[in-house]
Amino acid sequence: MSALEHFWHSGRLPVSLLFIAFLLTFVITRTITRLIRAGRGPFRNNVRGGVHIHHAVPGLILLLVGAVTSVAVAGHRPGALIAAVLIGVGASLVLDEFALILHLGDVYWTTEGQLSVQVVSLTTAALGLLALGIDPFDDDSTAHLDGNLGILVILPIHIACVLMCVAKGKYSTAAVGAFIVPVGWVGAIRLARPHSRWAAHRYSPAKAACSAKRAADFDTRFGKWGLTIEDLVAGKPSGDAPGAARPTM
Repeated sequence: MSALEHFWHSGRLPVSLLFIAFLLTFVITRTITRLIRAGRGPFRNNVRGGVHIHHAVPGLILLLVGAVTSVAVAGHRPGALIAAVLIGVGASLVLDEFALILHLGDVYWTTEGQLSVQVVSLTTAALGLLALGIDPFDDDSTAHLDGNLGILVILPIHIACVLMCVAKGKYSTAAVGAFIVPVGWVGAIRLARPHSRWAAHRYSPAKAACSAKRAADFDTRFGKWGLTIEDLVAGKPSGDAPGAARPTM
């Protein structure tokens, strides 16, 4: 069986299409929004009746249609492939404005809006792993049983570490750690970012001060690189909320 035939019969085509649709939609969306911001090209803000209709709205519609289609076709093609594309496009449009939904305000071009890019990065990493065929529940061949059981044991720990990085405010570390296991595990062990939910609920004043000092030292050395990449992808923020600190690793 050729590599293409194996890929076709492995069941990975729908999730691969979802991954590609998600990533392409994000790139296209960010390109268009940055052109609108710069006043270039034919694109303009979508305003109807004085209301700015954000792209999360059509994204939510596409996401729901894709989800319903996916359930209705029960995995049969071509419906499953169409559903995968709809879900990928819809999810990308929604998560690109994740920060707006979280803050219930138009923070797209502020530092808080950078959270959307970090969430999209984390989601892209997770979808990429699925598209690569990482499936600990695949028992088609007993020859791979030991390997699958090993992944089955390690994967929950790895997922827990990545989620811990998110809880600790280390969104970039979580995104990289989803692909590179040691990064996620080390990020989960190390101190949380001082403004994270984890630090707010679990750290004593002394430990919070230590966390703030370590974060400041890290940002001084390496933080500018992560922020430069985020600015390149998302566009440089135009304003900060009072007392806001730019999130990095």
